[in-house]
Amino acid sequence: MNMMKKYSVVIYSFLALSLLACEDKLDQFPLSDASAANFYRNAADFEQAVNGVYGQLRPVPERYYDLSETRSDNVYGSSTTGVRPWDPVNDFVNTLENNELIAEAWNNNFNGIMRANTVLDRLDPGLVPEEAIRNRFEGETRFLRAFYYFDLVRWFGRVPLYDRVVTPTEALEIPRSSVQEVYDLILSDLNRAIELLPPTYNAANKGRVTSWAAKALLARVHLTRSGHTYGIDGPGVAANEYSQALTLLNDVIDNGPFSWVNSYASIFSYNNENNPDIVFDVQFQSGQIGIGTTLPGYMGTPAYFNTLSGNIALPQSSVEMREVSKNLINSYEANDARLAVTVQRSFTDPNGFVETRGFYRKFLDETATILDRFDWPINFPLIRLTDVMMMKAEAILQGASGGSQQEVDNIVNMVRTRAGLTPLANVTLDVLLDERRREFAGEGLRWHDLVRTGKVKEVMDAWLPTEDELNRMQESMNINFVIYPIPFTQLTVKEGLYQQNPGY
Repeated sequence: MNMMKKYSVVIYSFLALSLLACEDKLDQFPLSDASAANFYRNAADFEQAVNGVYGQLRPVPERYYDLSETRSDNVYGSSTTGVRPWDPVNDFVNTLENNELIAEAWNNNFNGIMRANTVLDRLDPGLVPEEAIRNRFEGETRFLRAFYYFDLVRWFGRVPLYDRVVTPTEALEIPRSSVQEVYDLILSDLNRAIELLPPTYNAANKGRVTSWAAKALLARVHLTRSGHTYGIDGPGVAANEYSQALTLLNDVIDNGPFSWVNSYASIFSYNNENNPDIVFDVQFQSGQIGIGTTLPGYMGTPAYFNTLSGNIALPQSSVEMREVSKNLINSYEANDARLAVTVQRSFTDPNGFVETRGFYRKFLDETATILDRFDWPINFPLIRLTDVMMMKAEAILQGASGGSQQEVDNIVNMVRTRAGLTPLANVTLDVLLDERRREFAGEGLRWHDLVRTGKVKEVMDAWLPTEDELNRMQESMNINFVIYPIPFTQLTVKEGLYQQNPGY
């Protein structure tokens, strides 16, 4: 087994250890004391448990496609049948509390938090005597708990706060905490992770989270906290922490083990994983169904895969294609090298029908030999060096002390030069957001970028009536839809424990 893909594979054997919570409950059902005591015996057991915490990253690529890309102006996700689970996400309906995609985001993040709490509650020098190993386990686990809570606060705003293993009875008495209280735990975990995590790993552990990744995620948290509040309990709290973000981002850029990759396509190459642009990603491998990612097939359409020669075994499927928005495609300048990497703009199916709608192909390699179109070995980037650099530009434009317009222009023009485009001068926040849109299309950042910078209603209100060919979407975005509703199954666990988010 390729060890650098280890943590995404081990989860499947780890499931047998009963760490999965019941998804119809509050997702805080830990191992019994007896079971935990029997399992956690030595460092190898803790490593397996930490791998299980990583395992909850596996649905992230599809979640970001469903809840960020499809929610944003990047994707027109109204299906012809109107019954796909992403339809109401795309259409901005107010009845999403029973949507399976919303439930997945809640359940899997809380399962990750529960697993992290189980590790942290049990981690002890008597069981893991080597300090460096014990620190690494704690640092990895705290980073992942912070990641899962950050995901939750950006999707749902206020959520219940669990910083330890609780019993089912205790969970029924824990209400949603304030956004600030959730952030307090995120900030504490990330700062502690920075102290504990190593800056790099040997080849056997490549892909695990580093102190640099923790610094980059902490910078994103500072930018998000600094964002607009919209008058709701959402991810932005107007914290004005742009300077704190800039300090962290400069550290990653100036001192981290990352470097500029001159070819945009090579960043996503199956033969160039863990390249110098990758700060942290979700690791996958192929060869056994269930350990690869489904994302390339999920973003594509069966009609396209039927045009390919014999590398890919195709199951019968009626999944419809979600169209990359015409607005996004038209935003690319002529000769922008990123467009062909990111979007399959057309194809002819085996019956001779010419499909003119585009779909995301950024993570697709038709030459890969895989088991089926739901099993791909490509990793999914969560933080790239390019993202770190463009977040630096954002922090400067938002008023961080110690930066300059020239630095902003230089960053954006590095990105544009790699794409084969001419440089710009006096880059504004709107121009930066346009470049981020094209650079990170398909990577799940667009919705959060719009929300964080206060642009979401302006952009979506301009986009909704122009792109909606099936006339299903709202023509104006309700500002409450910056965040999603609490899943109905959580509201009914105990009457009155949670209140639904406004607007739903």
